[in-house]
Amino acid sequence: MHRREVAQWVAEVVRHDGFSRRAVVKLLARAQPQPKIIEAMNRPLERVAPWWEYRERLLTPERIDRGVQFWLDHQLELERIAAQYQVPPEYLVAIIGVETFYGRSTGRYRVLDVLATLAFDYPQRGGYFRGELEQYLLLTRENKLDPLTTTGSYAGAMGVPQFMPSVYRRYAVDADTDKKRDLWGDWDDILASVANYLHERGWTAGAPVLAETTAPGADPGLQQLEPHSLELNETVGALAAHGVKIGLDLPPDTPAMLIPAEQRDGPAYRVGFHNFYVITRYNVSARYAMAVYDLARTLAARVHGTPP
Repeated sequence: MHRREVAQWVAEVVRHDGFSRRAVVKLLARAQPQPKIIEAMNRPLERVAPWWEYRERLLTPERIDRGVQFWLDHQLELERIAAQYQVPPEYLVAIIGVETFYGRSTGRYRVLDVLATLAFDYPQRGGYFRGELEQYLLLTRENKLDPLTTTGSYAGAMGVPQFMPSVYRRYAVDADTDKKRDLWGDWDDILASVANYLHERGWTAGAPVLAETTAPGADPGLQQLEPHSLELNETVGALAAHGVKIGLDLPPDTPAMLIPAEQRDGPAYRVGFHNFYVITRYNVSARYAMAVYDLARTLAARVHGTPP
């Protein structure tokens, strides 16, 4: 409590949320700094690996096989939840497959340690993580979680869907009405929470996600575009004017984004649409969203016995 920013945060939490100062100070005193996670935060795989390498690491035969088996094991609840939220089941399976290998690896760091470290020793995003630390205290109080034993990722994401505390509080669903939102062991809650998140972020049923393109890598017109933006700042027609052709019959005014999809042999591109943008709200990375898309398509093809 000798650091001014820590004392100020404690005072704000006590004032806003009705915690006792003694309880908050006592809990923070139990937090153990984790300096190694700061290095991990600065070098996430989806930012440092080219697309072809990132894809190879995620779309492994084992991940695909496990995904198919998971889908078959949970087919009834998947179909029910997909129909309720109007999100295809393959995207629910693919997201938890990419995030935690279908629940096999939900994180080994104490969430309290991670969030306290990032809140006060990671100035690049300290404000965000101070907010998440406050949300974590509220979440543990509401969901009766032990704040000293709950574990998650090196960024503080929790459970099979890897929800940050604020996302957990806002989007997690008690799908089986047992008065708990369990994102570690209750598959109804887990799948419904992922579906609810995508639905609330604007998923459009039946709309396209991603398109392959024959964009010529050397076309000088491409240099005028912003292929690293995750905003729908182009249209299908505008991209076509730069030589970016897609294999879908869409109106020229359809919002779109140009996405770098680097291959071993050089530059390549894909085109994302509104539903692709929605996936990037789950993880703000085009490579992540492309991996989810490719895994979803592959799983659906295997389950339904059709070519992807």
